[in-house]
Amino acid sequence: MAPASFTARFHQSVTPNSLRAYLAEFISTFFYVFAVVGSAMASRKLMSDSATDPSSLVLVAIANTFALSSSVYIAANVSGGHVNPAVTFGLAVGGHISVTTALFYWVSQMLASVMACLFLKVTTVSQHVPTYTIANEMTGFGASMLEGVLVFALVYTVYAAGDPRTGPLGTIGPLVIGLMAGAMVLAAGPFSGGSMNPALAFGSAVIAGRLKNQAVYWVGPLIGAGVAGLLYDNVVFAGQASGRGNSEGTGV
Repeated sequence: MAPASFTARFHQSVTPNSLRAYLAEFISTFFYVFAVVGSAMASRKLMSDSATDPSSLVLVAIANTFALSSSVYIAANVSGGHVNPAVTFGLAVGGHISVTTALFYWVSQMLASVMACLFLKVTTVSQHVPTYTIANEMTGFGASMLEGVLVFALVYTVYAAGDPRTGPLGTIGPLVIGLMAGAMVLAAGPFSGGSMNPALAFGSAVIAGRLKNQAVYWVGPLIGAGVAGLLYDNVVFAGQASGRGNSEGTGV
């Protein structure tokens, strides 16, 4: 029965609607990564010492807020607007999308991130693509746990924003998600980088050729995302019908 079930799941994940969802994830993730990495490159171009200038952190936080809100909004009705492998993982843990579909989402998001960073690298010529790094005083474990807390807050917000019980307030869901991301960048940017998105960290690292500390941006965030999904549906709102469907790509 297991192979047949897997085959059925796979076929459900390659329907025309599913393929449109993967394309929507690719496009929205491309826009998001382009804006976030591009804003970091712009701050380096405009500021003599962007590493210590607090205004550069504010610039990146604002870019995160606007870019994520917009990217979630434009893909929400097609793919759910995940724009983040950790969000996809959190929704898969909660049973809102299948594991097979989640893997296809991951491929779309990772490819989009790499392509966005490559485009920035090619078009800006002399500019280096910045990568996410941890502060000298932090350990890899501490930075990973910090990223995990950031992603917990983000995915918990995604669950709340996509909950039909919020009524009319659900229409501002993408904005709320973006605001949470921007706030988390301001809170942790100088320490762990404030990526909150494994695809974002991976794409910039691949193009820059520096894959050091990539585990920081995967292990903690995936744990945080999974805990947020389980906590929201099974503890905070345990026994309450959320009305959130299990259809593919409708997590947000």
